[in-house]
Amino acid sequence: MLFSKMHGLGNDFIVIDARGKEDIDYNFLAKRMCHRHIGVGADGILLVLDSKLADIRMRIINSDGSEAEMCGNGIRCFSKYVFERGIVKKDKFKVETLAGIIEPQLILNDYGLVEKVRVNMGKPSFKRKDIPMQGDPESDAINTPIEVEGKEYKITSLLMGVPHTVLFVDDVEKVDIYTLGPNIEKHEVFPRKTNVNFVQVIDKNNIKVRTWERGAGATFACGTGSCASVIAANLNGLTERKANVHLYFGTLEIEWQDDDTVFMTGPAEEVFVGEYLD
Repeated sequence: MLFSKMHGLGNDFIVIDARGKEDIDYNFLAKRMCHRHIGVGADGILLVLDSKLADIRMRIINSDGSEAEMCGNGIRCFSKYVFERGIVKKDKFKVETLAGIIEPQLILNDYGLVEKVRVNMGKPSFKRKDIPMQGDPESDAINTPIEVEGKEYKITSLLMGVPHTVLFVDDVEKVDIYTLGPNIEKHEVFPRKTNVNFVQVIDKNNIKVRTWERGAGATFACGTGSCASVIAANLNGLTERKANVHLYFGTLEIEWQDDDTVFMTGPAEEVFVGEYLD
């Protein structure tokens, strides 16, 4: 099976043109291919599929075999892949995902290659029934307490295509993400689990984010998590509606517009191509 290894600021993916190959068990395949020691190694796989609703369709399968509705870094890699291979020939197009239709806008360099991708990520929802999260279905969870291992934390949770929970910390480097991340991810208040973002506010226009991803664990970057983090920071009076999110390998530009639409702009890189033989 031919594949491309790509990453968005360190959040890495195996991209497969799965058109005409829908009968393969990709959930099982993802667990094998994404393994860091006996596979290619990645946070997940991205499948290119035909769509009746948009120009193209994307499936996202995490490294543990679970399927995600949407992935911010993944959509940028996916967009670069389908454009540079001529599968989609427009620099602005529509992608069908489980989170709805996503619209990427490609920013090309002088050679006609994708340098950055600006993505209309849609609008967030704060209702517990949408996240989903236990409690009053119509209420929100902004700066609300949650108890984890006998200690209380203040969290802000929302749906940004996928569920996200944000905690503000003094220094993201000092957080035990490998313990606190999965404890919150699998907390009983989140029936479908949640992604967990640890956010350090630098100033009104800059934040630093580390993410524990549902189904993938600690990742170097999370696009939907970066969007959720800026939104949560603004709701808590910590940043403006437009801010730079600083990650391990670079920066994402996030803008939460007045009509509630969120735009994310950032790079996507292709590392290598190969053939998987297992």
